[in-house]
Amino acid sequence: MSKIKSKPWSGRFTESTNALVEEFTASVTFDQRLYLHDIMGSQAHARMLAKINVLTREECHSIITALDEIRQEIESGKFDWRIDLEDVHMNIESRLVEKIGEPGKKLHTGRSRNDQVATDIRLFIREQIDTLDEELKRMQTAILNMAEQEADTLMPGFTHLQVAQVITVGHHLMAWFEMISRDRQRLADCKKRVNIMPLGSAALAGTAFPLDREYVAQQLGFDAVSSNSLDAVSDRDFAIEFCSFASILMMHLSRLSEELVLWASQQFEFVELPDSYCTGSSIMPQKKNPDVPELVRGKSGRVFGHLVSMLTLMKSQVLAYNKDNQEDKEPLFDTVDTLLGSVRLFADMIPNLQFQRDKLAAALNKGYATATDLADYLVSKGVAFRDAHEIVGQAVRTAIDEDKELDQLTLAQYQSLSNLIADDVFAVLQSRGSAESKNIVGGTSPEQVRAQIQKARQLVL
Repeated sequence: MSKIKSKPWSGRFTESTNALVEEFTASVTFDQRLYLHDIMGSQAHARMLAKINVLTREECHSIITALDEIRQEIESGKFDWRIDLEDVHMNIESRLVEKIGEPGKKLHTGRSRNDQVATDIRLFIREQIDTLDEELKRMQTAILNMAEQEADTLMPGFTHLQVAQVITVGHHLMAWFEMISRDRQRLADCKKRVNIMPLGSAALAGTAFPLDREYVAQQLGFDAVSSNSLDAVSDRDFAIEFCSFASILMMHLSRLSEELVLWASQQFEFVELPDSYCTGSSIMPQKKNPDVPELVRGKSGRVFGHLVSMLTLMKSQVLAYNKDNQEDKEPLFDTVDTLLGSVRLFADMIPNLQFQRDKLAAALNKGYATATDLADYLVSKGVAFRDAHEIVGQAVRTAIDEDKELDQLTLAQYQSLSNLIADDVFAVLQSRGSAESKNIVGGTSPEQVRAQIQKARQLVL
């Protein structure tokens, strides 16, 4: 049988690729998304090849110009993506050769698709990290603005979903801010390991050509070049690390979503979600469903799954590159899309939340939220905290039996529990005083919340 020359690698093959195999192994249907990063890498590589005299200046100019034209073809929808050419790299290279002939065939000197795709993915993730960080900053700003607006608004704080103590809405929102701050720190740290250039590693062993890898890295904005060619082409730690960051971020957004779903329910009525972020029921006309936070909560599982998929993908691979790694792109792309969509929606939605201050105040009349304040009052009178805890527990029991709140018990009832309790106790039992008393760094008092907000605004750069 005659040799088949239809593919760039077909020299040693005597049969055409089985049609089902061709379809099964092709990645161009999804990795075409990397076209811009592939072209950027190829243009930088071409300039370097000209610098070391593998290409003439004319050949380099021809390659760079043709690649710009191919980019325009892709972006205008005129590019013919071919499955038989397997991936984004070979599709672009094939079109390059069609346009300029022999110089196009020289472009692949000193590189492999192994280091090419690794570079493309790093360029892609780096770009997405920058975009995502901007959206996270926008979300943080929205949180800060809302926290400032609600710095004085009282609400019950919960542990075990049971009323625990009086806090301010601003304080609660600043807890959201802290979560996102840590996420941004993780994202910035992840970028350090993403921004290392593998190009020049070739298939796995490097190349005999005197490539100026630092020159290419400088063109592409990488901080450094990879130190080991074998590791460089087979490493996907950076992508797994990004998925890990993404999973933690989505976990945080899921927690925020859960709170909004609860708070928007008729059982809480703490917050009114904007109509534009909700939907109705097809059968129940009164319904206003919190679809956005519910869907973000659900999509967290999707991102968690992608992390597990990436870990599983890599766990049994021997060095170096294996075809398995083709499966890294779809979970990675979907992770990016899910993250960006979720963060953008939160950044847009938060400024339009309406906290129901009357409902929040009413909720403080349930659950004995000032019980700890009463214990602290007794401690200030010289009672050991454990003894104070016991006395307050008895007061709560009395209030439960009489269906009253703590501030509705009489002074006589309190003095029957401890003769150290005086009529100044009733000031302690007020929600406003409870919140304002927590005036320490990190505390819930409006003064501290405003200080937290002021400090935080300096960090959102």
